[in-house]
Amino acid sequence: MTIDSNSRRSFVKKAALSSAAMMAGGVLPKFSAKSYDRILGANEKIRASVMGVNSRGNSLATNFAQQDICDVIHVCDVDSRAITNCLTNLKERQSINAKGFTDFRESIESKDVDVLVIAAPDHWHAPASLIGMQAGKHIYVEKPCSHNPHEGEILVQAAKQYGKVIQMGNQRRSWPNVVEGINAVKNGEIGRVYFGKSWYTNNRPSIEIGKITPVPDWLNWDLWQGPAPRKDYKDNLLHYNWHWHWHWGTGEALNNGTHMIDLLRWGMEVDYPTKVSSNGGRYRYKDDWETPDTQVINLEFGSEMAMTWEGRSCNGKDIQDSSVGAIFYGEDGSLFIPGGNSYSIFDLNGKLVKEVKDTKEIDPRNATNPAEHLDALHIRNMFSAIKNGTSLNADIDSGHKSTLLVQLGNIAQRTGNSLNIDPSNGHIIDDSEALKLWSRSYEKGWEMKL
Repeated sequence: MTIDSNSRRSFVKKAALSSAAMMAGGVLPKFSAKSYDRILGANEKIRASVMGVNSRGNSLATNFAQQDICDVIHVCDVDSRAITNCLTNLKERQSINAKGFTDFRESIESKDVDVLVIAAPDHWHAPASLIGMQAGKHIYVEKPCSHNPHEGEILVQAAKQYGKVIQMGNQRRSWPNVVEGINAVKNGEIGRVYFGKSWYTNNRPSIEIGKITPVPDWLNWDLWQGPAPRKDYKDNLLHYNWHWHWHWGTGEALNNGTHMIDLLRWGMEVDYPTKVSSNGGRYRYKDDWETPDTQVINLEFGSEMAMTWEGRSCNGKDIQDSSVGAIFYGEDGSLFIPGGNSYSIFDLNGKLVKEVKDTKEIDPRNATNPAEHLDALHIRNMFSAIKNGTSLNADIDSGHKSTLLVQLGNIAQRTGNSLNIDPSNGHIIDDSEALKLWSRSYEKGWEMKL
């Protein structure tokens, strides 16, 4: 279905006529989040609505649908073609017929929806998560959980306030051999760890210089922008190149660096750094790409340890024979986790002393569906949390902390400053320019409010 105007004001005016009126910032005052809850029986299926089903979201929708405990009942996208394609694919995975929506807010008005799955662009992740929780839904949100640090802090508070399960898509936290490798680090198999290195490489082409053109008839451009202040449509933005624009995206650091930095933070058992710096730039091509295509982020944790992330979007030379990975360096050796569900341990001379592999290969550069069989474990962990109160493998508190590390790297990159950080909460100390990037401006009426 198509909505003529998707501004918050016009949507509220129209939605006020419905039985469960909502506004873009959340549930209208006469409704509580509890009023949207559906009581789940022990054997009843979880019903999901998936927002953003063009590529990664399409894969998530079909993965959710193939779980025997779940039905995907709604798919939502501002691209009418993506809705049609996803609905077709779902028919191969489940017996029921899902419904398509242009505006996800209409979907989550339904009490039948238990979980909102968010795979829309980065600028939508936190606002949609908050709206979903305010409508009484549990949340599965792809990384990064937020566009900026302030949004992440709001989500941490919202999860407590609304009492909802919210899992971030740091799927490796549910991959068995990766979990085993991280436990080996924590258990001292390579001694005290004092340095971690992570990376991502690719051979992305130029995005060229875009032209302002009429909005295609298959796209609701106003709703695609949603919380972000309005800009003209350009012909080289959709559906992937928005990643490289600060207005909507977060660059390679959060697009792929979040996963690897999360592994390091997890294994090294740290929360917030004391100092952050970044070097790099858009070096390879002269085009509309704004974020760095080459970047090294350095994070210090007092005088005890440090970690780095190296991103090379336009030169795919592997490190350790892997396009993506993380290495822990300890007093007695090192432990390497590549892109897949495996790990290797080396002694101080670089001799391999232990190797654990998965029989199934994955492609870390596949932006759509690199490891479906493993990601299903992450999804089922969330289902168990909803049904049985099981601990989440990647709850929003953990997700925010890992996202924040690379966000701080981007802030350091954009300001050109080395940042001093309060290790108790991750906040920037005494840097007015950097603090301007702690949050963002919103389209009027779309501000995130608890």
